[in-house]
Amino acid sequence: MDLASLKPEEGSVRKRFRVGRGHASGNGKTSGRGQKGQKSRSGGLPRPGFEGGQMPLYRRIPKRGFTNYNHLEIIGVNVSALDSFDDGAEVTVEELIKAGIVKNPHDGVKLLGNGEITKKLTVKLNAYSDSAKEKIEAAGGTCEVI
Repeated sequence: MDLASLKPEEGSVRKRFRVGRGHASGNGKTSGRGQKGQKSRSGGLPRPGFEGGQMPLYRRIPKRGFTNYNHLEIIGVNVSALDSFDDGAEVTVEELIKAGIVKNPHDGVKLLGNGEITKKLTVKLNAYSDSAKEKIEAAGGTCEVI
């Protein structure tokens, strides 16, 4: 078997229907578009969102503020969540995902200082709060920014 011998399943592909090919075809003359009117014309449908001249919805609703496209979405993880790791373990973003602590790291993970930690860990994350860094180092671990 090779790519040249592949064929679609019997009955799954229909021949394209050609309109405007004479009376006998059943779709000659107006080609199934009917008589006159906007929809019978070439390019005759209005653009999406057009409401017949009425002020369209996207212009009627109020617009407030702006979207900062340079905004980074940083995920916060508390120090208490790291207590599930073994003593002496290396904690990275990938390890947090495996442990189910973080689902989607978005633009980075920041360690926050809520809770206590008793284990000596090597933590390699994008950012740390001051209190989180103090707690990790007080437990004998190290913090490294990646």
